[in-house]
Amino acid sequence: MKIKVGFGFDVHQLKDGLDFWLGGIKVPHTKGGLGHSDADVLIHAICDALLGASNLGDIGKHFPDSSEEFKGIDSKILLKKVVNMISERGYFIGNIDSTICLQKPKIGPYIPEIQKVLASCMNIDSEDISIKATTTERLSFVGREEGVSAYATVLIQKD
Repeated sequence: MKIKVGFGFDVHQLKDGLDFWLGGIKVPHTKGGLGHSDADVLIHAICDALLGASNLGDIGKHFPDSSEEFKGIDSKILLKKVVNMISERGYFIGNIDSTICLQKPKIGPYIPEIQKVLASCMNIDSEDISIKATTTERLSFVGREEGVSAYATVLIQKD
């Protein structure tokens, strides 16, 4: 069995009046992510981690922000495409460990729903997706509520 590990990171500005998409669900908030797609920082970090683990580059290589095809796209679609890409190379997902850095809103109550949505997109069990959240104690762009960031580590396997 071949085992590989990948790491992903993403960040998006938060702006008033935009929808806040996180892990495939719309989280109630006065601000939302600014981006070419739906600006789902968690899904983007997971995509980058999966692509990196399978040596397929990064999310920008496959879904460039200069392409009209991906303008406003639901990031769950991108995640499904990435899972298909790694599957075509013979890999399957072992587990995902992620951290979201966000001052507000508190996302703890939404984690089970996010896990369920992501598991469905990736055809894995919810228990194989760890999602943690932290603030930055009001430090940096996250602490000032100007942006959100996410980190993801994945393990992929090939028989």
